[in-house]
Amino acid sequence: METKNIMIVGVGGQGTLLTSRILGGLMADAGYDVKISEVHGMAQRGGSVVTYVRYGEHVAEPIVEEGQADVLIAFERLEAKRYAHFLKKDGVLIVNDERIDPMPVVTGAAVYPEGILEELKGQVTVYAIDAMAEAKALGNQRVFNLIVLGMAARHMDFDKEQWIRVIERTVPPKTIEINTRAFEVGYQRG
Repeated sequence: METKNIMIVGVGGQGTLLTSRILGGLMADAGYDVKISEVHGMAQRGGSVVTYVRYGEHVAEPIVEEGQADVLIAFERLEAKRYAHFLKKDGVLIVNDERIDPMPVVTGAAVYPEGILEELKGQVTVYAIDAMAEAKALGNQRVFNLIVLGMAARHMDFDKEQWIRVIERTVPPKTIEINTRAFEVGYQRG
């Protein structure tokens, strides 16, 4: 099997670390060599967070090069736009349709671009979901990342039961039910 490349991009505090731990656990359970690398760009101040997850028979390094990602999971629209060039030609972008203004927009030094999803849909295969609205409907907005992950799971080579097992042992015990329900919402929408 050739090495598969997944990127998770978002803003600090959106759950990229938990998401990468679930992915790594899933792939290790399946017997793959897994490498994970995280790049935190001012994460504490709402800056970009990028996590690379690579798996296969033998993975030499954790970094995904431009044009090599099979799946790009984006927890925010502008982050999706910022990293879309990492996707392979036949890669898929799973994006949470949410706007979080970066500091230059907050301070008035820049303007948040309009039409991001429409622009991306003209370039790559995009699956978008308003995961925050779905998470609020479940009663816990913090699980929006599991909704996005559930949608992404439909575009990877693992069955739903494998995902659920890893989620159950990775999230805090008191949050298992809400996290698995969130994953199911995204999985059904995928």
